[in-house]
Amino acid sequence: MAGDIPGKLTDSDSAGQTGTIGLLKTLNRDELLEVLSQGFCQHCEALLEERIHQLLNKRGSESTVTSDITLISNPVTGKQLARTPPPPPPAANSDILLNDGLGGSGSTSSDNGLSEEQKEHIRFSQVVRKKDFVHMEKINGKSMNVLKGLELHTKVFNAEEQKKIIECVYNLQCMGQKGQLRERTYSEPRKWMRGKGRVTIQFGCCYNYAVDKIGNPPGILREEEVDPLPPLFKQMIKRMVRWHVLPTMCVPNSCIVNIYNEGDCIPPHIDHHDFLRPFCTVSFLTQCNILFGSSLKIVSPGEFSGPVSIPLPVGSVLILNGNGADIAKHCVPAVPGKRISITFRRMDESKLPYNFLPDPELSRIKPFIVSPSSAPQGHHQKPVINSSFVKAIVQQNQHRNDQAIKDKSDQEATKTTKNDSFLCGNDDFPPLGKASKGASRR
Repeated sequence: MAGDIPGKLTDSDSAGQTGTIGLLKTLNRDELLEVLSQGFCQHCEALLEERIHQLLNKRGSESTVTSDITLISNPVTGKQLARTPPPPPPAANSDILLNDGLGGSGSTSSDNGLSEEQKEHIRFSQVVRKKDFVHMEKINGKSMNVLKGLELHTKVFNAEEQKKIIECVYNLQCMGQKGQLRERTYSEPRKWMRGKGRVTIQFGCCYNYAVDKIGNPPGILREEEVDPLPPLFKQMIKRMVRWHVLPTMCVPNSCIVNIYNEGDCIPPHIDHHDFLRPFCTVSFLTQCNILFGSSLKIVSPGEFSGPVSIPLPVGSVLILNGNGADIAKHCVPAVPGKRISITFRRMDESKLPYNFLPDPELSRIKPFIVSPSSAPQGHHQKPVINSSFVKAIVQQNQHRNDQAIKDKSDQEATKTTKNDSFLCGNDDFPPLGKASKGASRR
């Protein structure tokens, strides 16, 4: 491609099937894939990819011509003329729906007959990932990047999928208001001042933000029962694990839905260590900012200040891990409009509710195998074959696990309060329903 290689047969020697083309014809499919999987310079790789796309487009246009030709009558001569309909418009990546439960039937008129694998390849390649958050602070006299471990993944859920998730959340809220969910699942406190009174819906476990009326400390209430994860939420988890947003070593088994009205907020806090790291928050309806820093200040009801403000676009997934989860506190100031967030977390095995049953559907999720051409925007990785990539993912997960353990031990030295180190009083988080064991309104 980039000139003849000395000592090698070239296309000019192809007579008698002895040149490069002739040699390629002697290889089987797997051998061809091995030849094409590595060793090209960027120019040759781009040229090869362009030629493949040209062949695929040619194949697609030929199949369209043979299958879609129709006959029409010439209005002057009356003779039958062949007419080929114009090609359909190219599919917009944001319109492509995958058959994973998020997009309904998994196809739209703009999908152009793409296979599920092709659609997932396209959508996966559009995910944008930011992992280089940096803010240095002195913690116990030591300079530290308190945002280390934060990741922001955008374009994970498209507009159609967001619409279905939002509709699901509002249906769940309606069920909660009618008493059709377990009592500790749904909470809608009275809005008695600005920033107070957002609706919360918990699945998987009952989490207590602060010491409750009967003396239960903050953390997972193991004797209480809430509803299990809804099917659509499990599809969201599968999507995030498959697309390397969440690691397979920390698949969520619980979540909390927050439904905000304009002016609602979440005060500064560090998430309790009854939940493992990493955990994530998915944002819907309205973009808002989340603040981070080892010290966040309360300015007024619902308003806070801190050194770092990160915008959360709708449909984005924010990963909290390492220092970003354990050293830096975070909060959401009063939101500018209606907002929904879903925070997915995995419970510590020693803190599981007594009647909790693992969901087998969430134990068999396999990450999407990344090829060089499908690497998402924001990924700067060298072309690797699948087996090497799988090994790299395993090593990366192990490194994350080791780092999480190290960061957790570092955090113990910096804590000034217990795990529920909130900067605000107990009333800053909505109270849960009545502490009634086994209560169910189903």
